[in-house]
Amino acid sequence: MVDTPAPLTDVEIWPLTGLRVVSDDLELRAPDDRTMLDLARLAAQGVHREDEMPFVVPWTRGTPVQVARSVMTYQWGLRQRTTPADWAIELAVLRDGEPLGLQGMYAKDFRITRTAETGSWLGLRHQHGGVGTRMRLLILHLLFEGLAAERATSSAFVDNPGSTGVSRKIGYRDNGVVRTARDGAAVDSRQFALDREAWDARPDALRLDVRIEGLDPVLDQLGLAP
Repeated sequence: MVDTPAPLTDVEIWPLTGLRVVSDDLELRAPDDRTMLDLARLAAQGVHREDEMPFVVPWTRGTPVQVARSVMTYQWGLRQRTTPADWAIELAVLRDGEPLGLQGMYAKDFRITRTAETGSWLGLRHQHGGVGTRMRLLILHLLFEGLAAERATSSAFVDNPGSTGVSRKIGYRDNGVVRTARDGAAVDSRQFALDREAWDARPDALRLDVRIEGLDPVLDQLGLAP
């Protein structure tokens, strides 16, 4: 009689499915298709005011269906960009299980540079309640404490005070200004950087009690296992 091997687990197939970054009622985790559909509905209800555009690619413009489909197609595309040399990982932000937005981290040659960029969005109705700061702190905890990053970067258009405020509150330093094309016009984007020393020196008010689950398989997937 031939023994049948045990079926592969979800984590063995795709380690990110087991990753959780948790602090009190807030959690970051890789979205499955069910969660992505909920996030697509949330984005379709609005991510910013009509007279704003915080993104280089204006994916939030269009009908609700167009916006929702943009979320889905972009997220599906990201799944093929998860290699040790080049990764773009976006994690769903959930509060008590309810999707609020997405928090991403992006890097090329991270094993060498130990540097990653962060980016995010929140549904309009979940903004201005402190979630933006907490979700940034969670992804930074994952980068610095989980992945052994040495530097995290971020950027925001000059007319996006919310993102800029979060970066400065946490302790990022100004790292120059880049002129970018947006909606057919030039606009300045402020660059920010946070090194390990500044992360370690953050005030107690920004030191959340954070738990990371399922990290080791992700380290292996990203070529970072010891």
